[in-house]
Amino acid sequence: MKAACISLFLVSFITTFSFNSKAEESDTLAYKLFKNKVILFADLGYNSAPFSIQYPFANNLSKIYYRNNYKSVLGLGGSHKWFSLRIAFAIGQNTKNTKKYGTTDFRSLRATYTYKKTYCEFDLRVFKGFAIKNAIKWNDSLTYELPNDIRPNTTSLGISVNAWYFFHHNLNMNAFYGKKGSYKRSSGSFYLKNTFNIYGVGNEQRSLLPKNLIDTSNTKTASSFFNAIDIGVIPGYAKIFKHKNWQFGGLFGLGAVIQNKYYETKQVTRGFLGLAPRYDIICVAGYSGDKRFLLLSADFNNKSIRYNDLVYRQSFYHIKLIGGFRLKPRKNKIKK
Repeated sequence: MKAACISLFLVSFITTFSFNSKAEESDTLAYKLFKNKVILFADLGYNSAPFSIQYPFANNLSKIYYRNNYKSVLGLGGSHKWFSLRIAFAIGQNTKNTKKYGTTDFRSLRATYTYKKTYCEFDLRVFKGFAIKNAIKWNDSLTYELPNDIRPNTTSLGISVNAWYFFHHNLNMNAFYGKKGSYKRSSGSFYLKNTFNIYGVGNEQRSLLPKNLIDTSNTKTASSFFNAIDIGVIPGYAKIFKHKNWQFGGLFGLGAVIQNKYYETKQVTRGFLGLAPRYDIICVAGYSGDKRFLLLSADFNNKSIRYNDLVYRQSFYHIKLIGGFRLKPRKNKIKK
């Protein structure tokens, strides 16, 4: 079964790269790229990754909620020709009361690569520090002033490798994001997104569920981490609206992945195969001229793992304001 999953993923990627139909020379592209310019940019925004664990607990409790205490996130990046790199980290003060929600640390790394009509992306995100909301419902040691169970060692990790292929030659992901390119007129296209993900949540020092909620007849409830590796294809549609140097783009995808999921306790480590839904929403709007750009970007995606009656679900929200410059390449001086 694992070999079949890997084969499906490889076939999908090969199809993506081989389906590269060329536009006629007489066609005029709806976008322009700045391949030869060095592009420098910075962004400031917020990242949030709340998750929940659902299970038929006692006393009519069916779900517990984990919340991160997010800070402002600063991203710094640059790109040239076919490659782009961005690093991001949390700065400043936590947004929520640290006595109630603790603190959350955040790190992120993103790299992109472009090949013809295919846009490839590597993304790494790490959140460390969560709080279980309203844990006073089952924990008598908490108070109404401080009702949450703070878990500073609970860590959420996400690694993804994605490749978007657009069926129409007038859509380009670099121009969609507005940094390495921009649109000259409105356009749209269906696409396929091949995706490979490693993600999950864990705690090095204790179980993910509080001791009060562990079901001794079900080993999964005592697990210290939930983890999954999945591969799949997500079809979708992207649309760009353009007016002078202002553009708005939306990308919406819905599909499924084949998932190999794990959980671990002190007594046992077990893995299962299954299917999981997956959807992506990305919106980018703002100004993109030949020399500079200022854009507002927002994206949302979900991750989930189901172990029969126990379900882990996590949502990732990211909103940021991006500004940058496109620098002209140096002209080589001819020596006399």
